[in-house]
Formats: sequence, C-alpha cells, structure tokens
Amino acid sequence: MTTEFLTNTVKVSIDGRVATIQLNRPESLNSINAEMVRELLYTLKEISNSDEIDIVVFTGNERAFSSGGDIKTMLSQPASENDFYTIMDNINELIVTINNLPMLTISSISGAAAGLGFSLALATDYILADESSKLAMNFIGIGLIPDGGAHFFLEKRLGADKAQQLIWDGKVLSAQEALKLNLIHEVSSNYQEALEAKIQEWLNKPIKAMIKTKKILAEKNRPQLLKILELEKNGQYQMRQTKDHKEGVAAFLEKRKPQFTGE
Repeated sequence: MTTEFLTNTVKVSIDGRVATIQLNRPESLNSINAEMVRELLYTLKEISNSDEIDIVVFTGNERAFSSGGDIKTMLSQPASENDFYTIMDNINELIVTINNLPMLTISSISGAAAGLGFSLALATDYILADESSKLAMNFIGIGLIPDGGAHFFLEKRLGADKAQQLIWDGKVLSAQEALKLNLIHEVSSNYQEALEAKIQEWLNKPIKAMIKTKKILAEKNRPQLLKILELEKNGQYQMRQTKDHKEGVAAFLEKRKPQFTGE
C-alpha cells in the first residue's frame, strides 16, 4: 500500500520500506527556496521517526533534479543580515539531517543538479544519474562560494586540491564526467530501472547493519561537517556583499555573460 502527501513544494510517497521525496517546483526546475528548505526539514523529521522506512529516495519533478537555489528569492539581497542567517541555518540543518538520517538515502538525478541542488545530492549515500543529466557546482558564476556542505562532501570525494579546482572552474559536467571524477556512483540509460534495482539490492541485504555503518561514519565526521557549514555560512555572507556577486546575479537574470572586476 502506497501513502502519499503533498506540501507546497514537496511530494512524498511511501511504499513499504521506501519513501520517495520529490522536489516539486517544476516551473523553476525545482529550484530551492526558503519554503522548500523548511518543508524538506519537516518531511525528513517526520520520516526519521518511522521504524518502518529503511530507504529514502530524493528526486525532482519533471525536467530536473534541482537547478539550485532560487536566484530571485534566496540569492537576492535579504531584508536584513538576520534573514540571511536564518535561511543559511535552515539549509545547514537540512544537510545535517540528510547526512545523519537513520536510513539509507539515494539521489535519483534526471536533468540538472546544480548549485545547492548538487550539494543536497552529495549529502546522500548514493547518487544515480540518468546518462543525459548535467551536474554543476556553479556558485562561482554568480560570485559566490558553494554552500550546503559542498566543501565537505567534495573534499571527501576528490581531495582538497581537486575539490578546489572543481569549485573554481564551476563547469557543467556530463553524468559520465561526474562518474569518472567519483562525484556520483552510477549512470544509467534507464535510471528508473537502475533505481529499482538498487533499491531491491539494498532491501535484500542486512540493511540495519548498513545503516549502523552509516551512523558510525556520520558521527565521526559530524564535527568537521558542522565546522564547514559554519564557515560556508559566514563566507557566503561576505561574498554577497561583493560587487562581483551583484554583477553575477544581474547577468544571470539578464541572460548575459558577467563582467567580473574582482571587487
């Protein structure tokens, strides 16, 4: 029996031991705004109280996983410094919640996974991408640094030097390029079938032991993740005051190449 419920920005479906959380703002390629962050947090806290769910799948509605933070709302200048820090604290809480969730997590990516959307995917245990999908840690394009714990997750996968180069480049990666870099775990021409196969593989394993290993490693790495999230929050506030950031946002909205000056 499948149970479904819907908030303004999130669709949730629970089928046996598997919960699927769908980012649901298709009109903006599932860009993440403050409301979605709050609703994801609420959803995950409800799910985490269940003794029956073992696997949580994150996916996006229609044409994308997530195009990242909503430029027009989350990346426009907030009314006050407190507003900015409230948003960032909620994002940080969301990432910690995903990383520490007492279930196994999968990101099922089709279309774009960019910016904060890519950070969210990196916080999960397994990333499966359709072969036509595109992935980008492209904060640099609007004069910002990655957030959502991206510095932590990228360093874990790539090492500090390669993570730094990837962040500085901000290039769009094909699914195969991301796989070769060990940023994701699997690419498939039929990612829905591949997703079902991975779910069944895990359900047929001693999944409690798998979850216990996840908990041990998450607890061991928790202090470093929390430190990185705090550094990202403060660093992002500083970057938002720069002329380059304002130029980057203006160029994005005007669909032109930005003219950065280093200020």
